[in-house]
Amino acid sequence: IILFPFIGFSQIFNQTMFFDGLNREYIVYLPSNYDGVTNFPVLFNFHGGSGYANDFMLMVEMNNIADTAGFIAVYPQAALDIDGTPGSIPPTSWLHKAPTTHNDVNFVSALIDTLKINYNIDSTRIYACGYSEGGIFSYELACRLNNKIVAIVSVSGSMLTESFRTDYGFGSCSPSHPTAVMLIPGTDDDSYHAMYSGFAPYYLSVNEITNYWSNYNNTDQNPIVTSLPNFNTSDGSSIERKEWINGTNCVSVVELKVDSGGHDWPGHSFLGNMDISASAEIWNFVSKFNIDGLIDCNSTSNYEINSKNDRRIISVSDIFGRQ
Repeated sequence: IILFPFIGFSQIFNQTMFFDGLNREYIVYLPSNYDGVTNFPVLFNFHGGSGYANDFMLMVEMNNIADTAGFIAVYPQAALDIDGTPGSIPPTSWLHKAPTTHNDVNFVSALIDTLKINYNIDSTRIYACGYSEGGIFSYELACRLNNKIVAIVSVSGSMLTESFRTDYGFGSCSPSHPTAVMLIPGTDDDSYHAMYSGFAPYYLSVNEITNYWSNYNNTDQNPIVTSLPNFNTSDGSSIERKEWINGTNCVSVVELKVDSGGHDWPGHSFLGNMDISASAEIWNFVSKFNIDGLIDCNSTSNYEINSKNDRRIISVSDIFGRQ
């Protein structure tokens, strides 16, 4: 379906695509400055397990950032994970294990191809982020759709161990280019995948995740560690930033450690840490990279690279009108 958006107006399109025997749903948000001529970056936003794309879109408020920064926001909907249990209500799931054989990585790949047909997108700047199971799935895209995905951010979502991935037929994690990765974990996350400590043999701990991606990207061995301002002392948590820099093609790995944080999306007004906006941090991070690494890496000094990695493109006040 070729779409003809109204140029100069932000628009939401509820779309379907028949793929792998299923009618798959997704939402496309075109920012107000989409002109039908310029190629725009794309940010995929993956909801958590049992979640729904529209609810997630309203929660993360990424559309506000898209209007300010100029990118297309896409919210795919996970399919029902029918496990055959009589009388059960099937949840929506990104990582179907059994008995279905459909592959959501292939779905996202086909969806990217469809977006290229219907919209003006910058194929060198396609990013992914997600919450909980959507965060886990974002790692899978970095591992298995690396030829199309530039950088990812996982919020309260761990990364599958290699043995678990192989046992379920996902194949090994095999990125093909230096890949910028950010994770936003809570130290008190007591979800089933226990992100901070890991949950062997299924999920990696935070340290294992940062070790994997910093080693793959050939960054500095030791991170730069800074404590972020504790703007909201009533939320019971604080943020420590760890950044592994100087990777191949100037990519970096960043951990925003939420001390005393739970299974939350920071910046959401009803849950968790309020010192940062996870949504703003996501765009500030991924937008610095294209498929070749840090934008302008080869013409940038180490000092400028570090400054660029720290710059804030979108502030919390830009989104929510608060500091």
